[in-house]
Amino acid sequence: MTPQEWEVANAEFLSGALAWLRARLEGYVTAMHGNEVPTERRTSRARSETWGARRKSRLDGDPAETFISSASAEHVPIDPDLDPPPALAILAARFELTFFETDLLLLCVAFELDVRIADLCARAHDDSQRPYPTFALALTLFDDPAWDVTSVERPLRHWHLIDLDRRSALPMSLSPLRSDARTVDFVKGFNRIDERLATLVSPLPDAEASSLSASQLAVVDRLVSAYSQSSLGRPLTIQLTGPDERAKLFIAAVAGVRLHRSVWQLRAAWFPPGAAETDELARLWLREAVLAPTLLVLDIPDGGDERDVESGRMARRFLSRRAADALLLARSPVSGLDDPNFTLEVDLPTPSEQQLAWQRALPHGEPAAGELAAQFRLDLASIQRIADGVKGASSDTPAAERLWNDCCSHLAPRLETLATRIDPRATWDDIVLPAEQQAQLRQIAQHVRGRYKVYEEWGFAQKMNRGLGISALFTGDSGTGKTMAAEVLSNDLRLPLYRIDLSAVVSKYIGETERNLRQLFDVADCGGFILFFDEADALFGKRSEVRDSHDRYANIEVNYLLQRIEAFRGLTILATNVRAALDFAFLRRLRFIVSFPYPSAADRKLIWERTFSPRTPTRGLDLERLGRLNATGGVIRNACLDAAFESAANDGVVTMPLLLTSLKREYRKLNRPINEAEFGASDGALL
Repeated sequence: MTPQEWEVANAEFLSGALAWLRARLEGYVTAMHGNEVPTERRTSRARSETWGARRKSRLDGDPAETFISSASAEHVPIDPDLDPPPALAILAARFELTFFETDLLLLCVAFELDVRIADLCARAHDDSQRPYPTFALALTLFDDPAWDVTSVERPLRHWHLIDLDRRSALPMSLSPLRSDARTVDFVKGFNRIDERLATLVSPLPDAEASSLSASQLAVVDRLVSAYSQSSLGRPLTIQLTGPDERAKLFIAAVAGVRLHRSVWQLRAAWFPPGAAETDELARLWLREAVLAPTLLVLDIPDGGDERDVESGRMARRFLSRRAADALLLARSPVSGLDDPNFTLEVDLPTPSEQQLAWQRALPHGEPAAGELAAQFRLDLASIQRIADGVKGASSDTPAAERLWNDCCSHLAPRLETLATRIDPRATWDDIVLPAEQQAQLRQIAQHVRGRYKVYEEWGFAQKMNRGLGISALFTGDSGTGKTMAAEVLSNDLRLPLYRIDLSAVVSKYIGETERNLRQLFDVADCGGFILFFDEADALFGKRSEVRDSHDRYANIEVNYLLQRIEAFRGLTILATNVRAALDFAFLRRLRFIVSFPYPSAADRKLIWERTFSPRTPTRGLDLERLGRLNATGGVIRNACLDAAFESAANDGVVTMPLLLTSLKREYRKLNRPINEAEFGASDGALL
């Protein structure tokens, strides 16, 4: 039978069932008015017999496998030849209703569908003020009556198939009964989600397997295998953890298609505030799982603020009270769950999988695939979107450069709250360092570029899982070029440079610093950034002896940093003026340590020369003499800038007296002694 044919057959059955009910009511009313109260009831049937007792196997949500025999004439008649059976019989079997409970449910549904039922109910009550179904009416109208039908433990009230209106002072037996819209729709043949749930959950659209990498499809296979063996009586909770949020949703959608279940997403932030409302939500969802094959996807917040903590608590309460399969999406495993569950890690596609995705998405012959896969860690959807954007845009910029820039732009907004982007201007021609330090910086750049070949093509990533990142310590006095060196690397590698904002990362609240650092490293681990920790000794300082709880939690922060530095796969640069203040364990994990020396006289001369732009008006500068003056690159830069402003205010040019005056000011700021003989005369311009 096709779905369309079943809808016609179900409508015909419902019309016949309503006619049977009207005839039953009319017969009861006629007997009452004729002073003949019907007292005989068929009670030979066992009280425990239900529609579900006649099933050959447990219903799994497929109406085609449902078969229920017809009841006796004293109950709503079901055609035994109808396969699949009508919706009312399916519902009765799934909730294990007795024949009497099924008749009562039909009475409440009929009240919503047939305007003649209200008048018949009023006449049956012999009271025009009670034109509605009641327990009292059902107990006298139908066969096999049982008083426990009024209990909230019985299916009708427990699953809200009928609701009891207790707003009046009437006793329970005479209070109005109603059937909710979800139940009425199901009996009519419309299997759509409860409108009370529709405001809290959203459907996940079907997804193609091509949206996932091979490693992620393996997770789908495990999900399908596990959920195929679960049942409503023994629900299964599976957690999907890891950084690829979009892939986790795709995995849920693909698994839903294979399981023939509709997939619905519920965010913990959407939970109602009260415990009673959460319990009611759990009951409604379980009823939904009985009425239709579904899979619930629940997002658990990863934040540490009060609102996220409360949402997580309500989510755990919901999970403890529902008895249907659930799929949890979280950054890290969720603890405190009552149900048996297991966790599957969903990582971003491997570099080789990303390279394959780039090759498929890019025009034939585009050589950028390997370079992009080596540097960035993106999900497949982002790869496709970036590639489509480049293919659809017209520009004189080479495609490889546009792809690289779009990858950087795609990842950048996720880091803005915890770091400050530095616009790099310095190049290799601008920085002045001894040959040894220059070679070390170029070696850092080579390591970053060669990661894919060494780790993936040459197999080093299969031999080790730690220390795959590239970390460097820049140590030296203030102004010796540590920040400029980071800019040079950023320009050379074409990677955004972010200085870590310690005020946004470090928190006085326990656990908050670690959470911020985890977010920082998780985003940066995608490979599109250079993390620059200036004044690194503030975060990476030595662990101290534990004398109180503050020492213990401070050490925990350092321990966490040690772990993340070792696991981080990107480029991290630490800069400090005090190398001895760093914890020794950090030094062991650093791949490069570059010491920035105090510049020599020859280096200082070059720095003075390169600081000025060719467009800056200068006259009579003695670079040899300036180079002999003891100053770092940072001091020289400040002196040049100060002299330029002094000159601009007087519409003049930068001269030696102005530079010497500015340099003296810098000495005074640093509280350094000034040797007048070293500076010499400056035409009276010195202060």
